[in-house]
Amino acid sequence: MITTYDEALAFIHGRTKFKKIPTLKRMRRFLKELGDPQEGLEYIHVTGTNGKGSTLAMMRSMLLASGLTVGSFTSPFITRFNERIELDGEPISDEDLVRLTDQVAGVVAKLDQLLPEGGPTEFEIDTAIMFLYMAEKRPDVVLLEVGIGGLYDSTNVIVPEVSVITTVGWDHMKYLGDTLAAIAEQKAGIIKQGRPVVIGRLPASATTVVEQTAAAKDARLYALDRDFTVKKTAAHRFFAPIIYSGLAVHRLRARLGLGGDYQVENAAVALTAVQLFLEAGHYPLDRHALIAGLAETHWPGRLEVVNTEPLVLLDGAHNLPGVQALVKTIRDDFADRDVYLLVAILADKQYELMLGELASLGNVHITVTHFAGPGPKRPSADLAAAARQIRARYPIQTAAQWQAGFQQVASELSSEDVMIVTGSLYFISEVRHLFDAN
Repeated sequence: MITTYDEALAFIHGRTKFKKIPTLKRMRRFLKELGDPQEGLEYIHVTGTNGKGSTLAMMRSMLLASGLTVGSFTSPFITRFNERIELDGEPISDEDLVRLTDQVAGVVAKLDQLLPEGGPTEFEIDTAIMFLYMAEKRPDVVLLEVGIGGLYDSTNVIVPEVSVITTVGWDHMKYLGDTLAAIAEQKAGIIKQGRPVVIGRLPASATTVVEQTAAAKDARLYALDRDFTVKKTAAHRFFAPIIYSGLAVHRLRARLGLGGDYQVENAAVALTAVQLFLEAGHYPLDRHALIAGLAETHWPGRLEVVNTEPLVLLDGAHNLPGVQALVKTIRDDFADRDVYLLVAILADKQYELMLGELASLGNVHITVTHFAGPGPKRPSADLAAAARQIRARYPIQTAAQWQAGFQQVASELSSEDVMIVTGSLYFISEVRHLFDAN
């Protein structure tokens, strides 16, 4: 029996992460044993290589401002596990998490005995706990973020009102495939019969796959730059002012609460998906709620401001497209300032290319370092060795421990400089504790 918070987390994190053969059969069996708690709720389902967390956060904020109750399921967490399962922006309580984990554990033990490949994985258990919690709370809408891919992701057991594909890029190639078309095919797996799908700016090969899947499922496709448009209305603004047109909304002017130019496209996707959901549920559309929701959006670890003077940002750019987006932000919004980067990246990422992108900027001072990583099988990369192969305007510094690296960089900052901690969501979650204590 699970009776404490620590026991609940030990049980969840103690489970296997992956099985050899991807399937949804085990998840469906698991949920059936639990009484199919996923049934009877309204969903928006979100996938994408990058941007899904930020897009979900903007949708949540707009829907809350519109007067709806909103459940959400995201990953990974930044400070505490509870952040993954939220109701109206408030994490699940320790008590509810312990109770529901104990409820799930009995079924897991049963399936461990019955199924040849063993019972549910860690993420399947996370998903089941979330469904049980939402079934109890009955929010107006549940925003579901895919874990990896889409087609075989354990969240893909629902029929959403709207599906969202934010971006398609190179990530999780071991599980999703080694071409953008193959990765897109996995992500397009969340498209459901007759339900609309909203996409951001995708590579041409990925767009083709998504269009074919949507057509086969008679799902209306809404694409950025074709069915809705957005533009930043003032250059060199970290919190972008935008103008959006799409569906029932024409020339909506708003200011984003999330920093970085890549949030402009995410906001457009979020605005379109929210409109489609409100229309499907016959809820009123309030322009002021959309504007207020975008301005009030917060999302930890995505160009998150943790200090204002000097400006210190935490950005969980954890793959090549994420780093390229960060580079664009530095180029567009901080070109006239010295930017100090503290970087640590997991060894299973394209860390040489990621570091090379950052080093291409003429105004950055890079310090590479190590962190513990999420587990012994996923260590942080040896960036010091990679740095020796990379040309940068300023010599790349190294720090064996990130804490020393942070102090080293912080001591060099003037009030006009910018410091950005980046390379991994797991890394910035460790660094963030420095600021939570303040």
